Amino acid sequence: MEQHGPHMSMNPDVIIPTRISAAVAQNISALVAPAFAYGAKSQQKSGGGNHMCGTTSLDGHTLSLALKDVLKEFGRHGVRRIAVINGHYENMPFATEGIELAIQELQWSGVDNFQVIILSYWDFVTQDTIKKVFPEEFAGWDVEHGGVLETSLMLHLKPELVDMSKAPLQKPATFPPYTLFPPIPEWTPASGCLSSPANATAEKGKLLFDVTVTGISTTLKQETSWQQTWKKFL
Repeated sequence: MEQHGPHMSMNPDVIIPTRISAAVAQNISALVAPAFAYGAKSQQKSGGGNHMCGTTSLDGHTLSLALKDVLKEFGRHGVRRIAVINGHYENMPFATEGIELAIQELQWSGVDNFQVIILSYWDFVTQDTIKKVFPEEFAGWDVEHGGVLETSLMLHLKPELVDMSKAPLQKPATFPPYTLFPPIPEWTPASGCLSSPANATAEKGKLLFDVTVTGISTTLKQETSWQQTWKKFL
């Protein structure tokens, strides 16, 4: 639950990976669990900052422990392979900690074949797609918060939650090579976006959606095949 500028709702970090997960699950015959609606604290240089109005976050260790508990429950039910698809940049270190704790505690209870793969959907956007979506300049994923990527995907998936008449025109945010705490609010663009979403379109959103679904589906199929082959030698 994080502000994404004046033109968009506060839940793209839930909606986008949930819809991607549903499409991937159809491709690989998997189940999709309910998403975590809250994430680790927004950081100024990647999400505008936790000081922004509307952004509602968990402490990092709270997220780690919550994910650990959910994964352990799935393990208790007999699930042995899980893909965690991340949609919030700041989640990764804390989600990784939760995964490692879950595997450790499951091993203590005798479950030693529980495996998790974690990924962020934007890492599956190919260079060819980046050139099509950002024909003039790609400033990097770290300043894409509220920008063309998320806005295009939301225009494709949930257009009723986007108002492009309020999309800010601005240059990509720039920051010094360090972080201050507490944050200096003036470092964050007034819009809350770290780059302009003005060039976002539903067509770009479909392109981004399709390439991420294809990439993640292919990866999980290959990883599953590798695991099955590997287990034959145990």
